[in-house]
Amino acid sequence: MANGIVIIDKPECWTSMDVCAKLRGILKTKKIGHAGTLDPMATGVLPVFVGQATRAVSFAENGRKEYVAGLRLGLVTNTQDTSGEVLEQRAVTATADDLRAVLPRFTGPIEQIPPMFSAIKIGGKKLYELARKGQEVERKSRAVTIYELEVLEQTGENEYLLRILCSKGTYVRTLCHDIGAALGCGGCMSSLRRTMAAGFTLADAVTLDDVQSQGEALLRDVDSLFADCPTYHIRHAKVESLCRNGNAFIVHDDLPDGAYRVYGMDGTFLCLSRLEGGTMTAVKNFFGA
Repeated sequence: MANGIVIIDKPECWTSMDVCAKLRGILKTKKIGHAGTLDPMATGVLPVFVGQATRAVSFAENGRKEYVAGLRLGLVTNTQDTSGEVLEQRAVTATADDLRAVLPRFTGPIEQIPPMFSAIKIGGKKLYELARKGQEVERKSRAVTIYELEVLEQTGENEYLLRILCSKGTYVRTLCHDIGAALGCGGCMSSLRRTMAAGFTLADAVTLDDVQSQGEALLRDVDSLFADCPTYHIRHAKVESLCRNGNAFIVHDDLPDGAYRVYGMDGTFLCLSRLEGGTMTAVKNFFGA
């Protein structure tokens, strides 16, 4: 059975679930999940977890993400991107300098009101289901963090490319909409490409055609997800037995507290663990993953 992580460069017009369905057929396994949904309009980094590696999905969803987004000023739509119904078209007097000047207002901890065209549930109904019926309901704002926000270039009249480094839960199209509102001319997202997620970048990504031709050879070991964590190698059979049975064990080395990748005596990745006060306790086991 296939186990591991594959970083897909998601094509436009595919849903994230479409990608998973395609990979189930290619890799001949049902146990596949992804981290960090991308809208059909978006392209770029989509980490996909196969087999036992699906145990690691929750660790991949919470990290920072980076995007390159197209911002079109002067256009307001019901979806907050150019795929939606046009609600308003306005004259644009804002310059590139005006745009740069307003970006600090959207950097750091900010509040966003989720768009109606989103999968968030209110009263048991997904917002986009209500939106498609022409309904709009009150939504509570949500706290997100924009760590970095910059203009990369002006690509046309009233068209810009932005680079955004942000927290989980950020709606980039809402960010574009709100920036346009702050400039007084309205705005929406015209394109979206995710360039980093879960520590993986476009340089790590492969296409579905690549997976079709090369198959399991493109799967990364699950420990690659935790590459930022230092390693700890077990040196005694009794300690490895404790670890494999889910028990904590004492570490006699002088190591700082924190998260570690723990490996068995044969080099097998066993678990992500946390060392505290000389005791190593498993956070998640990955035997066989």
